Amino acid sequence: MTAPVLAAVAVIPVAAALEPADGTSRTTTATAQHAIPADRVQAHRASRDRVRPEPPAPSMADVVGLAVAVDQPPAAADLSPRWATADLNVWSQTDEDSRRLIVVPAGDKVQVTGIARGPWAQVARGDHLGWVHKAYLARSKPTAGVAVSAHISGAPCPDGSAVESGLRPHTIEVYRAVCAAFPAVTSWGGLSGSGGDHGAGMALDIMCTGSLGDAIAAYVRAHASELGVSYVIWSQHIWTVQRSSEGWRAMPDRGSTTANHYDHVHVSVY
Repeated sequence: MTAPVLAAVAVIPVAAALEPADGTSRTTTATAQHAIPADRVQAHRASRDRVRPEPPAPSMADVVGLAVAVDQPPAAADLSPRWATADLNVWSQTDEDSRRLIVVPAGDKVQVTGIARGPWAQVARGDHLGWVHKAYLARSKPTAGVAVSAHISGAPCPDGSAVESGLRPHTIEVYRAVCAAFPAVTSWGGLSGSGGDHGAGMALDIMCTGSLGDAIAAYVRAHASELGVSYVIWSQHIWTVQRSSEGWRAMPDRGSTTANHYDHVHVSVY
């Protein structure tokens, strides 16, 4: 029996020269059955060699213009007047490395730049550009003589004596002086069972908001020695006799308008 004749299949190596991404050249050998079609190789090379356009680098004029915008003092047209409702410390920065530049007396005018950082507002005063607490800036000039008035009334308040029940002598003095100087106030907080100064009759809450609160806080602080005031809290800030030279100091957020003293001025006495 004659042996069957097997047809020989020749395997022809096909060399495809591909350039990897690193720029070196190597040769890949494949069988004819797995050869990469020429059109796919061409498409791969075109995709690999395509270069995405990069954004143009900023010109020197752009860089200089940015520097001028950041460092240049604000123009007069960009400033707005505000009045200090208390002796106002102007600081060089808003962090712990800040230094005090000047003190603006209560009732004096500063110019705000419109730039703010949290509770801080940037102001211009003379040749100084610094930062103050916005809570002590009013849009209109405080009533003449309110914050620096030498007159303190000791007469009973028109509201009667109900508020005075259980209060210490200095607390009553604060109540009578404020109700005479600020007749717009109609609500008060005196003795309470909450403990602390209120529980001992040594504290008074003067219910108010906005510029009225600014003026009352400044008035009580200005007459602290005559009224026996120990400390004042208003608009999330505190002023104490012991640290009076530091002015108003920021307090941590207690979570509500009342807890942060935005709707009343708290006064504690000795």
